Amino acid sequence: MSTAMNFGSKSFQPRPPDKGSFPLDHFGECKSFKEKFMKCLRDNNFENTLCRNESKEYLECRMERQLMAQEPLEKLGFGDLIDGKSDKN
Repeated sequence: MSTAMNFGSKSFQPRPPDKGSFPLDHFGECKSFKEKFMKCLRDNNFENTLCRNESKEYLECRMERQLMAQEPLEKLGFGDLIDGKSDKN
């Protein structure tokens, strides 16, 4: 009988998450950084360019705790903020 379905013919091939997908912060390890960033956005009419330092600190927290892949800050667009330099002032 060749009418039986063969479920084993297709195999699932796992793949890594897309760039930008990363684990949720289930234990709130970076919650204070996220809250600081969100407060900055609210206080500045959601003008994210005024909150780049807070964004950088949040992403650094996530990288330090392996909640996202390590990336150079320059590659994430924060090259001008390294060593405390900021265009905010």
